[in-house]
Formats: sequence, structure tokens, C-alpha cells
Amino acid sequence: MASPQFPEPPTAVPPTPLAEVEKKLKVLSSAKEDWVKLGVGDRIQLLERCIEHTMRVREAWVLDACKAKGIPSDSAQAGEEWLGGPVTTVKNLRALVEALRYGGSPPPAAIRSVGKDQVAAQVFPANTLDKLMMGGVTAEVWIEPGQAPTQGHIYREKNLGHPSKGKLALVLGAGNVASIGPMDALYKLFAEDEVVILKTNPVNAYLGPHIEEALRPLIDEGVFAVVHGGAEVGSFLVNHPSVDTIHMTGSDRTHDAIVWGRDAEEQKRRKAANEPLITKPISSELGAVTPVFVVPGRWTEKDLDYQARNVASMVCNNASFNCNAAKVLVLAKGWDQKDAFVARVREKLASMPPRKAYYPGAEQRYQGFLDHYANADKVGPASEGVVPWTLIPGVPATKGEYALSNEAFCGVLALVELEAADAKGFLDAAAPFANDVMWGTLSCMIICDEETQKQHHDAFEKLIADLRYGGIAINAFAGVLYALVVTTWGAFPGHPLSDIQSGRGVVHNAYLFDHPQKSVVRAPFRMNPTPLWFTDHKTQAKTAMALCELEAHPSLLRLPKLIAQALRG
Repeated sequence: MASPQFPEPPTAVPPTPLAEVEKKLKVLSSAKEDWVKLGVGDRIQLLERCIEHTMRVREAWVLDACKAKGIPSDSAQAGEEWLGGPVTTVKNLRALVEALRYGGSPPPAAIRSVGKDQVAAQVFPANTLDKLMMGGVTAEVWIEPGQAPTQGHIYREKNLGHPSKGKLALVLGAGNVASIGPMDALYKLFAEDEVVILKTNPVNAYLGPHIEEALRPLIDEGVFAVVHGGAEVGSFLVNHPSVDTIHMTGSDRTHDAIVWGRDAEEQKRRKAANEPLITKPISSELGAVTPVFVVPGRWTEKDLDYQARNVASMVCNNASFNCNAAKVLVLAKGWDQKDAFVARVREKLASMPPRKAYYPGAEQRYQGFLDHYANADKVGPASEGVVPWTLIPGVPATKGEYALSNEAFCGVLALVELEAADAKGFLDAAAPFANDVMWGTLSCMIICDEETQKQHHDAFEKLIADLRYGGIAINAFAGVLYALVVTTWGAFPGHPLSDIQSGRGVVHNAYLFDHPQKSVVRAPFRMNPTPLWFTDHKTQAKTAMALCELEAHPSLLRLPKLIAQALRG
């Protein structure tokens, strides 16, 4: 196979001069007290105007993202950038409009008990359109044990005559997925009542003009601003007295450099003395080594093929530069279809087109895995600027193992076998392995057929309850949890600043729950038409374009166009 020819990326964006950053901070500071007083009706109008602005720039937004990532803009694969950019952003804006129409407390479809002192709220599907768009898919937000499913704290307090004090938040954007920065900003603005300055990541700073135009009504209101730059601009903002809170998406190392210092010895000393460099509240989403648990069952050839496509898509989406990309395939040693399934996964990965390694450091991270695992199986072509899809068989299920404690952030999938002969043994072993051996708590995936779920109902539900992950996707890519928006996105609660792992706090959470613990999405074992997250979806881009229109202007009349494209996938 010849090396792919990647389009030239957009030109680099120069750092925003510090004097200009200072001016933007002054505008935001002067608006923060007025922002907390702005009524729900005015906020809804701002959000609806942002939807229209986002729709105006959606094509240019996607075109630049495709150029940067080496994706032909007229290909089906461009659907990834539609879904990870304007589609999800518009969905977030629309969900916030709906939340505010209920005064910050939109009623869940249902609330059920999931334990002696814990409840879960169904947030999807919420209406007929949801059911028709994603038939069989459901999602819940689980509330912290002992807490009531209360919502919209800041709006409840305002109704009681106790508005929050105005604050200015710094959002340090991510470089991999286009909607992360703007959606983090929206959460700060509308869920936490803070005006926002967003510093783009240098990797995708080219998105800055599109984000500014999409959220222009918020800029004109004086409550949102965008700046660019690297460590110098970031340090200036982190330490600026006008900045009250910080939210970041990135790595735990970047987090620790901000909070504890750049030098390893300084970090160690400060952590031991509990003397962080900054004392401002900081929330974060920092990734994980994401496992896919394959529960043994009796699968048909079509089942094996479908789920192999599912797993391969979890690896290959966005060239595997996702914090929720599949990184460890966890199997039962005694499953008699294990070898057949792994062979099918290998086959599907080998059929996936090579992707540009656009994210800095990919080759070095990949080499680190090759250095540790001489038996790494390169199933895709390698060339300059491309990290091949790679399986690593026989990885021990032990704490501290390199592949289980280092996030690859490239197309590597480790294979781990648990000592289990059947579904019950695997279900019992999965949570201890995940919670005590795997690094990170952001999200995980479980693949399990409906018959096995029924036969081992109690053990299956216990696994879901016991898993300490902020997001659990059953028969689906964890990216669905991110994209639904009504679910929460963030680490499982409890990480201290000194051992931050996947971070602290949540975003999205469009139902504005005050005490979320985790979100759980459930999909059928096999779906028809082909799920939109499948990387080999033949009409992904056209379907995503139709979905963008539907999210901007929800109507059953727009559904046939979407379904027509989806059925060709």
C-alpha cells in the first residue's frame, strides 16, 4: 500500500500578545457581575443566536479541521469532524436552551433506584425524536450515593434571591476534538455562572476564528473571549489575579505542572507538603487508559463481525487521538470464541485506512510501546507521518504494567486475558481489574449480548455499579457519552489534586444535576442501521450534515433526510 497523501494543514496561529490578553480580561472582569444577574429569557436568546452563528460557520469549521488532520473533506471520513465539531456544539447549545426553559431543572424521563441509597435519572431518550434517531439506546446519569437528584443549583439560588458572585474562568482547550473547548466554555457560562476566557491549544488553534464566530453573541455580550498561545500565554492566564477558576482538558502531566510546578523534585516536595503553586479551584478532564470488556457469550458470525467493527472503530476514530479511545481489549481466557474474535478485530484494523499522526509526540509514544513489547503486531501500514494500527498480545493483567498505566494516544490496542472460564467468572473479575489495575477513571466500554445480560442479570448490573468510571458505554463507543451532551463527561469523583489521574469535575451535564457520579449509556448488541460512530460508515459525513440540521432545528419533518442517509451507511 502506498503512503497516503495528506492535505496541507492550516497555517499556524500566532500567540495573542499579552497586552491584548490583558484587554480581554478587563472586558470579562467588568461583565462578570452583570452575567450572574442576566435572566433566563435573555440567556435563551443568546444560546439560540449562537446556534444560528454556528450553522453559518459549520462548513468552514469542518474544512479546516479536515485539512489539519489529513482527511479528504469530500470523504465519508469527514463525518468525524462534523460530529466532533459543529454537530456536538449545536446539540449542546440546544440542550442548554431546553434546560433553561425549565428554569435549570428539566425533568428526567424517569428516576430509579440503583442501590440502597443511590438513584439514576434517565436522560435519553427524552422524546419521540430521540427514540426515532437512536432506537434502543438509553442513557442515565447516576447520582452520588446519599444525594438527591437535584438540578440547576445556581438557578434555584437566584430564584431565592441569592445569585452567585461573579467569577472569571480560564478554560484551557484541548487539541484533539474541535468541540471540547467551546463546550467546556458553555458549561462554565451556563452551569457554573462564570464568564470565560478560552485559550486554544496550539495543535488546533486554527479553529479559533470559527469558535469566535460560532459564539459571537457571547463575545458581543462581553462574557466570552478566545486567545491563542503556548506555555507563556497559559502561565500568564493561570497566574493572573483576574482569573478566579480554571478548567483544563489535557494530560495529568500538564495539570501537575500547573498545580505543583514543572520540576519533578519540586512537584514531589510540594505534594508532600500539600503546597500547590496555585490555590484557585481547578477542574479537569485528563484522559485514561481505556478498557473494553468483552463478556463471553455465544456469538454468531455476524455478531463477531459487527463487534470487531465496533472495537476497531473505538481504536481508529480521530486517528486514536481520543482520551476515550479503546486502548485495552479485556477478554476471558476460557472463552472459546476468544481467538476467533481477536482474529476478526485484527482483520478489521488491517482494513482501516492509515491516518495522519497529526498530534505531536505520537511517534515517540508509539516507540515507547514498541520498546516494551517486542511482540507488537503492526496490522496497518507504517510510513512517515503515520502510526500503524498495532495489537499487543499477551499483556499481563498486573498493576504497573506499561500498557495498563500509560495512555498511548495513538493507534495501539493491548490484549489482556483475565482468569475466567465463563461470563459469570468474567463479570466478577472485571471490576477489581478495572478499579485496582487500570490507570484512569474517565470511561470504559462493555460488550455483552442481551442473552448473557439476562442470564447473569445481577452480576452484570453489579459490574456497572462497581466500576469506578465517570462514563460506562455498553455495546457502544464511549464517544457516545461525550456526544449525547445530556450525560456527564468527566472522571469518577474522588481524585485528589496530588493524584489527579483522569481529573476532577464534569462538563456537558445538560440536565444540570448537582451531584452526578457517572453516566451509563446502553445500546443494543447489534444496531441497524450502522451506528454513526463506526469508522467505516459509508455515509458518515452526509448523515452528520443532516444531523447538524436536525439538532439546530429539531423537527420530525427533518428526520426522513437523516434516516435516508443513515440507511446507506
